[in-house]
Amino acid sequence: MATVKLSIEQLTQGLYIKLPLQWTDHPFLCNHFLIKDPQQIRLIKNLGIKFVYLIPEKSETTPLAPDTQDDAISDQESQFLAKQAEMLWQEKQARISRLKNYKLKYQRCEQNFTRSMAQLRSIMTKLKNRPLNAIKEAEMLVEEMVDALLDADSVALHLMSDNKKHEDIYCHSLNVTIMSMMVARACGLDAAEIKTIAIGSLFHDMGKLKIPSAILRKTTPLTEPEENYFKLHTKYSLDFANLSSTFPEEAKPILAQHHELIDGSGYPNQLTAEEISPYAQLVAVVDAYDRLCHPQDPKKAKIPYSALSYLFKYQKEQYNNDYLGQLIRLLGVYPPGSVVQLSNQQLGLVMSVNSDNLLHPNVLLYDPSVPSNEAPIIDLEESDIRIEQAIAPHKLPEHVATYLNPRVRISFYFDPDD
Repeated sequence: MATVKLSIEQLTQGLYIKLPLQWTDHPFLCNHFLIKDPQQIRLIKNLGIKFVYLIPEKSETTPLAPDTQDDAISDQESQFLAKQAEMLWQEKQARISRLKNYKLKYQRCEQNFTRSMAQLRSIMTKLKNRPLNAIKEAEMLVEEMVDALLDADSVALHLMSDNKKHEDIYCHSLNVTIMSMMVARACGLDAAEIKTIAIGSLFHDMGKLKIPSAILRKTTPLTEPEENYFKLHTKYSLDFANLSSTFPEEAKPILAQHHELIDGSGYPNQLTAEEISPYAQLVAVVDAYDRLCHPQDPKKAKIPYSALSYLFKYQKEQYNNDYLGQLIRLLGVYPPGSVVQLSNQQLGLVMSVNSDNLLHPNVLLYDPSVPSNEAPIIDLEESDIRIEQAIAPHKLPEHVATYLNPRVRISFYFDPDD
C-alpha cells in the first residue's frame, strides 16, 4: 500500500502508521499499527523521531493540520507516560527473549530433522542388501520420535529449511511420517499404534526406488504404460517389506493400500472404506496433502492453504473425513510454509503452529528495516494482529520473496513445546 511521509505533529487517533525505526528500537509490538489513543501518540513523540509513514487506506481518519500545537501535559501525565513506556519496553524485551528462545528451539528442531533425513537415507540404502539392519534402524528412529511426541503436553509443528534436490522420496516419506504420527496422536491412538503407523508411513513409498527416475521426475502427463508402471510402487514397497522377517505385519497394509480411496476409485485393488485398513486410511490423507504440495510437475504445486482447501472441497468423498478433519486441525487454517498478509498489512511466513493454538501461528515478518536473519517472529496469540489471506509465493515481489525465502519444498518436523 502507498505511504505518505507525515510529521508527528499531525498524528491523531485513527491513523494507521509505520514507524521509520527498526523493530528493536521502539517499544511497540510492530512497526505498523493503528493509533488507538493519545498515550500512543505521546510515546511516538518521545521516540525522538520527526516523522512517520502514514498508510491512508488503513486509516480511519485524516491527519491534523500541519501546524497543530501540542496541548501541555501535566507532571502527573508525564509520569504516567513514562511508566507506560517502561511497561511496553519490558514487554518488548520479554518478546525479544521469547523470540531468541523460539529460534534456539527451531535450530534444535532443524538439527533433529537433518539427522532424521540422514538416517532415512542410510536406511533406504541398506534395504536391498541388509533388510534386517534397515528395519532395525527404522524401528529405532521411530521409537525415538514417538517417545518425544508422546512425552510432551503440547507439540509445535515447524517449517524446515529443505532445498535439497533429488531427495523427493526421502523428504516426502519423512513429511508423511511426521504428520501421520501427529494425526494419530490427535486421534488418541496409543504408542504401539503410532509406532506401527510411523513404520508404515516411513516405508510407504520405498517401492519407488524401483521405478525409473525418468517416470518419477516426468513433469508432463504419464502415458498409460508409464502410469501402470508407476502404480506398481505399492507392490514393490510390500516386496521390500517382505524381505525382512521383522517388518511389522500390521504396518504392511499401509504400504499396499495408501492409494486406495474409500469410494473405491483408488488403486491397486479399488478397495472401499470397509476393506481398507484404518491405518492406511490415515496415511492416505496425509500422503494426498503432501503430494498436492509437491506434485511431479512443480508448476502445479499448491500452497499449503490451498492444498488443504482442495482436499476438503473436492476430495472429501475419497478420504476418511475424521482423519481429514484432524489433519486440518493439526495444520491450522494457514499451515507452516504459508505466505500470509496480516491485518496490519505486513507480509509474513508461517513458521510453526502449536497444536493447542491453531488460529495463532508463529509468523516471521517481512520488515525491510530489519536484516532478514534478525526478522521478528511473532506469536499471533499475543497480539491483536490476524491473518487476512494466504498469498501464492510467485506473486511476491522479488525483494520480499528473497527476504521471506518461501520454501520450494515444504518440509515439516515437530518439536515438543515444553
